[in-house]
Amino acid sequence: MAKIRVSYEYSEAEDKSIRLGLFLIACGILSLFILGFCWLSPTLQSLQSKPANCTVVSVLHPEEMFECVFTCGADCKGTSLYPCLQIFVNNSESNSVALLHFDEQQLVLNPKCSYVPPCERDNQKNKDSVLWWEDYFTKEVSSQSFTCFFNQQRRPDDVLWRRSHDTSVLLHCVLWPMVSLLLGTLIVLLTVCARSLAVRAEALQKRKCSYEVCQDLGGGVSDRRSNKSGEALATNSDPELSSPTRTLPLFAVPVRRRDREH
Repeated sequence: MAKIRVSYEYSEAEDKSIRLGLFLIACGILSLFILGFCWLSPTLQSLQSKPANCTVVSVLHPEEMFECVFTCGADCKGTSLYPCLQIFVNNSESNSVALLHFDEQQLVLNPKCSYVPPCERDNQKNKDSVLWWEDYFTKEVSSQSFTCFFNQQRRPDDVLWRRSHDTSVLLHCVLWPMVSLLLGTLIVLLTVCARSLAVRAEALQKRKCSYEVCQDLGGGVSDRRSNKSGEALATNSDPELSSPTRTLPLFAVPVRRRDREH
């Protein structure tokens, strides 16, 4: 019996579905690496900081000035100056004096100062911003205890007033790449499974049709054979039909009447 061949080629719609699934998988993997490098690592480092109770020990205003870069348009940049503000606190975790910083970004930007103002073109505006925070910590926070974040292993001499990243950033960095990856994988698997089922159904249909054709052919041959055998039996039973012409007696001579003379 000949083998039944079925086509495994994908249709245009199935090909587009597979391409979409592969594109989503690639986007999920790429975004996971990008977000993991840009956001996930700093977030994990920020979450390693333990909360502690801090109290203000002293607020200093050194004479040293620092430069910052401001922008005034698409192609316009410049530098201006701002005063340094140092806030020393005592944290309950290490029971030692440490320099307070607003967040991780300002700690990296200027580790010597507690606050880095938004850079303005006018130096006086930068100074006013620093003085406002100096008055706030001197008058309102000096006698109160507040929550700060401390990392003994990375920076034992610095504490943070607030975290730049929280658990929501971690959730978004992992959730959306995984959603894209799982969705693309699901699309590819469903398309391949649907095509496989269609191929199996086509093979079963062809097998069924070939089996029915063979039965029809076998039945026709048997009918023709039975018809031929019936005709042969009928011919043998009828003596007139068995011989094409009737046989005459061996000595039979045809007699011809003579015409009377009279």
